[in-house]
Amino acid sequence: MATHTTSPKVFITGASSGLGQALARHYAAQGAILGLVGRRGDALTELAATLPHPHAVHCYALDVRDALALRAAAGDFMSRHGVPDIVIANAGISHGVNTEDPADLPHFAAVMETNWTAMVATFSPFVAPMRERKRGTLVGIGSVAGVRGLPGHGAYSASKAAAMTYLESLRVELRADKVAVVTIAPGYIRTPMTDGNPFPMPFLMDADKFARKAAAAIAGRKRFVVLPWQMGIVACAMRRLPRWLYDMLFARAPRKPTMAQRQAREAHEAAEAAEAAEAAEATKAAGAVQTQTDNDETSRNG
Repeated sequence: MATHTTSPKVFITGASSGLGQALARHYAAQGAILGLVGRRGDALTELAATLPHPHAVHCYALDVRDALALRAAAGDFMSRHGVPDIVIANAGISHGVNTEDPADLPHFAAVMETNWTAMVATFSPFVAPMRERKRGTLVGIGSVAGVRGLPGHGAYSASKAAAMTYLESLRVELRADKVAVVTIAPGYIRTPMTDGNPFPMPFLMDADKFARKAAAAIAGRKRFVVLPWQMGIVACAMRRLPRWLYDMLFARAPRKPTMAQRQAREAHEAAEAAEAAEAAEATKAAGAVQTQTDNDETSRNG
């Protein structure tokens, strides 16, 4: 049976790291009851143990692409605490992709399923109960990368564009029922997802600061927010560029390495490391031989 409490109830996907973890910490500090979803159960458990009220945290280890598991988690949370006040569909992944490489087709599918389809699956169990009680907030994490198609980021840009367009549709659909739909479009935020980007990231924001700003936008039921605000200006400028100028400016934009490129780089680094280790071992062996030779020479002279 659901318990009634004045503490805010927040359900967050992608909570085991990055933005989701930062949002979980922020709301935990506000005394919220949390439902945290992530693929890595150990990371969720470790996170829960560090929060102010671990007993008010419920962890659900699952892949958000599993809609049935996601619905079961939502049902369990609501059976314990009732309908959440805020649901944040934050889970997301990013891969550099190359359309001509057939090995990248599964990566296109995985990104779209995680960043867009799973967002729909996250909200689905909560829409009817929120409509019934005439309140609640659904939050989707978009991206400035969804404003225009970025070269080398075709999967990610497409998934975030789809997510933000979907969120706009949903916002209008639920308006009469007083259920808010908030779209938050991050620029560059310091997380494990951006740590591997081999290019400059202007206006890079810490995840904790992002969480505070995002929570303020959610509390204000803002329709659409870009964080940091400077990237909002960049997004507006990008949206207004004529196609010929956009193509010319972004043709040489830095690109995230594809999976094949990452694997090739890792193999090269592993080969270099093995070669260095072999050289070190050879040097060590040569030193040992020289030492033995010197000792033998000393013995003969003695």
